[in-house]
Amino acid sequence: MRIVTADELESWLASGKVLEQDARGAKVVALENGLYLKIFYTRRNSLLARLAPSARRFQRNTETLQACGITAPNVSEIFWINKARGLSACLYHPLPGQSLEQIYLKDRAGFIARIPAVAEFFKLLHNRGIYFRSLHLGNILELPSGKFGLIDCLDLQRKRGPLSSSLIRRNLAHLENYLQRRGLLAEFPWRALMDAYQNSPQSLKVKTNKHERP
Repeated sequence: MRIVTADELESWLASGKVLEQDARGAKVVALENGLYLKIFYTRRNSLLARLAPSARRFQRNTETLQACGITAPNVSEIFWINKARGLSACLYHPLPGQSLEQIYLKDRAGFIARIPAVAEFFKLLHNRGIYFRSLHLGNILELPSGKFGLIDCLDLQRKRGPLSSSLIRRNLAHLENYLQRRGLLAEFPWRALMDAYQNSPQSLKVKTNKHERP
């Protein structure tokens, strides 16, 4: 992994459009060349962060998803922003489409019509052993083809077989808690989504349990 110079980083930040940021700074920047710059801040010990940079894990997870037949961003390069601090980043090709959260907030009826397809996508992930703790509406894109893809896949594990019913419950609980934090759960068609999941062919019958966590 190369180390990006301060001038190169400053040029990207000055000419690009910041799409996501927090108190630590820009996290996702749309660059003029069409690529996205994603910066991975970490609270881990700097030595551990250097040994296992987040940018490399993100790249491997996108490749894991693609190998499973699940659409994910194509990473073109990973590099260090500040190697001493273990601060890594990557450039990737963004996926076209809009997030399920955008769809839900703009068109509730349209989202409800998509519930069977969303449930099938969740089942696909679980049957292929994908445990994604950041499973929420903002991280799932509806592509122009009508299929779905994942965009922020740093927090992801691939199990050797389909997820157990316990892991499925925990995974769906993360989504439920996300909706609660966003203030969306009260009006969200949660029961309809869970019914669609349980009625999907070959899906496991599960119930969400807010008290279970990984």
